[in-house]
Amino acid sequence: MSGHSKWHNIQGRKNAQDAKRGKIFQKISRELFMAVKAGGPDPDSNSNLRLIMDKAKAANMPKDNIKRAVAKGSGSDAANYEEVTYEGYGPGGIAVLVHALTDNKNRTAAAVRSAFTHHGGALAATGAVSYMFDRKGYIVINRTDDMDTDEDTMLMDVLDAGGDDLQSSDEAFEIYTDPKQLAQVRDALEAKGYNLESAELTMIPETLTDVPEDKLEKLQHMLEELEDNDDVADVYEAANFPDED
Repeated sequence: MSGHSKWHNIQGRKNAQDAKRGKIFQKISRELFMAVKAGGPDPDSNSNLRLIMDKAKAANMPKDNIKRAVAKGSGSDAANYEEVTYEGYGPGGIAVLVHALTDNKNRTAAAVRSAFTHHGGALAATGAVSYMFDRKGYIVINRTDDMDTDEDTMLMDVLDAGGDDLQSSDEAFEIYTDPKQLAQVRDALEAKGYNLESAELTMIPETLTDVPEDKLEKLQHMLEELEDNDDVADVYEAANFPDED
């Protein structure tokens, strides 16, 4: 792996996202909808749906909301959402990928373009940025005070479960897997008694670009505007953010 700590970047914006829980539920509902449309409503036979249901539970999404989203995806009269990916560069030349679920591509494209340009970035052609990212399964296990597992033991358990790589910090273990093996690795680690903070498919940058100090605020505002957009499901950036004091 490149040494990129996704957890570091996640934690940097987590508090702001927690304050927007209603939007998070809306985004997860669309992901549930798409997963059901693609693979059916049974999480036992639809591993992607099960992953998103786990994500919904981790976000404390009410069970009734989850059931409604699954039922909506199973209905014939549901809205026709499409998956769209936008590529571009943020302030300081930072590569950014935006994944959206939308029922109006013109609306979403205009909003994404506006977020980039308003903060000194620009959209790019298809393929300009995506090659810089690898699709990976990603699992987080928080390091709690009562956890007596050391890094060597965790690495052995990860490899035994079929994982590819492990990164550790004082706060968490970060586990990377082949995308197709994510569900298998998740289940194996849970069977060993680990409590998973999250398990999801994600995009990991191969290399990171340092964020210039004078571009940091603009980049953060751009990412926040993209994440606030109801149509945007995920935002990935190849940014090396400076450590906060």
